[in-house]
Amino acid sequence: MEEKKSKVTLHGMWASRYSKRVEIALKLKGLCYEYVEEDLKNKSESLIQLNPVHKKIPVLVHDGKPVAESLVILEYIDQTWKNSPRFFPEDPYERAQVQFWVSYINQQVFEVMGRVMFQEGEAQAKSVEEARERIKVLEEGLKKHFPNKNIRGNDDVGLLEIIIITTFGVHKVIHEALGVEIIDPVNTPTLYNWIERLQDLTVMKEVEVPHDTLLNFLHIYRQKRLQMAANA
Repeated sequence: MEEKKSKVTLHGMWASRYSKRVEIALKLKGLCYEYVEEDLKNKSESLIQLNPVHKKIPVLVHDGKPVAESLVILEYIDQTWKNSPRFFPEDPYERAQVQFWVSYINQQVFEVMGRVMFQEGEAQAKSVEEARERIKVLEEGLKKHFPNKNIRGNDDVGLLEIIIITTFGVHKVIHEALGVEIIDPVNTPTLYNWIERLQDLTVMKEVEVPHDTLLNFLHIYRQKRLQMAANA
C-alpha cells in the first residue's frame, strides 16, 4: 500500500531571515511544500488563525497542524523527518554548544547589527564597533568549539549553519548599502569562510534573494526607519 504523503505549507515573507531559516530546512530535508507569501502590512486571515498569539510569520502547517516560531519549527522538522541532515547534534555537549552560539547570534549579534542598519553618524559608528566586537567573540567561539568544521555538502549543514547563513549571508549587500564592513576574511576568517562555503551550496542559491532586489529593499527600508526616528 502506498504511503500517504504529508501536506506541508509554509507561510512566510521573502525578505524575512526567520522565514528563510524554514525554507532552507525544508529544502535540506528534501520536502515538497507549498509556499504562501504573506503581506505583513495586510496579514491574511489564515495567518492570524494559524498563529493567533503572535500573528507573525513564519508558520509551518503540517497536515493541518500549525507550528510557529522559526527555532521551534526547525526542531519540529528535525524531529518529524529524521533523514539527513540532522540539525541538532546527538552528542549532548556539542548540542549545547550549538544552542549556545545560536542564542548568542540571536540575542547579541543581530540586535546590534539592526542598530547599525538604522542609524547614522556617530551613533552608527559606535554600533559598528560594538558589532565587530561581538562578532569577534563569535569568531573565537567557532574556532574553539568547531575547529574541524568542513562544509562540503548538505549533510554538513545543521542548526548553527542555518542561523549563520540567514543572519550573515547578506553582509556584502549591507556593506554595499551602508559602506560599512563588519565581516571580512582578515579579521573574521572562520566566519567568513563558513558563509562562503554555505553560499556555494545549491540549496542556498535556491532561496537566495536577487542582489539588486535585496539592495533596493534595504535602501527603502532603511530610509523609512530613519524617517520614522526623525519624526518621533
